[in-house]
Amino acid sequence: MKRFLIVALILLLSATSFSQNNVTQFLGIPVDGTKTDMIQKLKAKGYTYNATHDVLEGEFNGQDVFIAIVTENNKVYRICVIDKNETSESQIKIRFNKLCNQFENNKKYLSVGKDQTISESEDISYEMLVHKKEYQAAFYQVGPEGASSYYNKSLEEIEQISKKVVWFTITEHYGKYSITMYYDNYNNRSNGEDL
Repeated sequence: MKRFLIVALILLLSATSFSQNNVTQFLGIPVDGTKTDMIQKLKAKGYTYNATHDVLEGEFNGQDVFIAIVTENNKVYRICVIDKNETSESQIKIRFNKLCNQFENNKKYLSVGKDQTISESEDISYEMLVHKKEYQAAFYQVGPEGASSYYNKSLEEIEQISKKVVWFTITEHYGKYSITMYYDNYNNRSNGEDL
């Protein structure tokens, strides 16, 4: 009986560890569970809840931000990190490129595409207004073991990594710009099961 309990405990711990590693993390918190639980976990990290706007407020990566929690079927599937302060076109290009470089140099992420930075000569206001161009960069969250371990993964593990996407985009509002980041857990997205 004692042996059975030890084996059961080991299996339970392994399953818990595996499930947490297969879910996108935001500040070390799995993007999963209920909205209420997520709000409590973020409040424990020092963020304050603004009930009027249903967002949390605080600092993230050196910026004042709003954090919105998005759910489907009462499960968290996305954390949105929205710049609180808007800035100029030249400053948003610098910030966008800095974020690209930070993700590229962080071993917990694997780039989705080639160089995702914006060239200095790019006129983003013109491109967004006239050509409706969107500026986005995306990365897979591979975890603390690093991107190099990605090449030794099974097809199932690679499929799980492809569901752990962190991406960001530039938004424009009356000639001022900000960045919105998304930490997505595609495992919790609706796949038409309610149709």
